[in-house]
Amino acid sequence: MTRVVQAFDVNETLIDLAALDPIFERLFGDAAVRREWFQDMLRLVFVGLATGELVSFPEAQPAALAMVAARRGVEVGPDDVEAVRDQMRRLPAHPDARPAIERLRAAGLPTAALTNSPLAVSEAQLANAGLRELFDQVISAEEAGRLKPAPDPYRLVASRFGVEPGDVRLIAAHEWDVIGALAAGCRAALIARPGVVAGPLGRQPDVVAADLEAAAEAILAADA
Repeated sequence: MTRVVQAFDVNETLIDLAALDPIFERLFGDAAVRREWFQDMLRLVFVGLATGELVSFPEAQPAALAMVAARRGVEVGPDDVEAVRDQMRRLPAHPDARPAIERLRAAGLPTAALTNSPLAVSEAQLANAGLRELFDQVISAEEAGRLKPAPDPYRLVASRFGVEPGDVRLIAAHEWDVIGALAAGCRAALIARPGVVAGPLGRQPDVVAADLEAAAEAILAADA
């Protein structure tokens, strides 16, 4: 079997942001606003990439919350910002995360976590979700100087493991993340959780699966 490094995205791929819903229900009367907030957060990061400015997740989180609050005419205070920040570190793992990673590791495949969050936050998230010991390395895109989907973070994974980008597979529940990995010369697996579809333009992931366990099975077959 080809020893391709399996690099997992963290937020929404491994850990479940739905644990934030009670906070958004309290603030806005609608738990679904959490998705709007996360999209605003990503948009701020992507604009930073396009304009050459590094906008970190710790900066984007409260800024996106302020945008949502202004859009909806709701007042959000420092305690609310801190509640979101604190809960982000204590999100539970998706039920399919551990068995999928364990199956890949049992086949001898190296594993990494690759996230846009700062390294300390990522380490805390994975430890609190009970997943940290399953990864050979945890890598923050900040260490590359640019966040995903810029090519630098994906290539940093290859450098850390001493392989070529083509021997790294990103596993993510975000089509933009998959597009970034493919553009950097990596392989990719898209986890098509509800509402997630592959981008129709350009290169396509070699694995598309409804959950992580199905993806692990397909990855083992693809790399055999």
